[in-house]
Amino acid sequence: MTVNGQLRKVVLEPRVTLLDALRERLGLTGTKKGCDRGECGACTVLADGERVKSCLTLAVMRQGAEITTVEGLARGEELHPVQEAFIRHDAFQCGACTPGQIMSAVACIDEGHAGSEAEIREWMSGNLCRCAAYQNIVAAVADAAKEVRR
Repeated sequence: MTVNGQLRKVVLEPRVTLLDALRERLGLTGTKKGCDRGECGACTVLADGERVKSCLTLAVMRQGAEITTVEGLARGEELHPVQEAFIRHDAFQCGACTPGQIMSAVACIDEGHAGSEAEIREWMSGNLCRCAAYQNIVAAVADAAKEVRR
């Protein structure tokens, strides 16, 4: 599979999740293991441009796919507009959900689901924040959507 623009070859057992392959085999620890049941969204990554919960996805099922993790969003020192907006709006507290929130926000914007606060809340609802920073997260997504549309 291609991970963050780089072809990566990994020999894995068929039962290894994409999350574990990214974290344990490739050392990409930005993707977080939250509930390990697909309920919290902390493990969200993009697979061929679509958001997936990597804890529910077997790595072998993504053979040949283009995977983007939070580490792959920035271009050198230049952060992705969503990352910048999360900083500007203080849209994180403990940070456990932040990578998944950011990846889901990127997809939400790309999918065209950032037209209103209600729409953002609906399309981001699969990502939970234990610290309840939802107001700031929604504001960051709305702000980033304006930036991306320019």
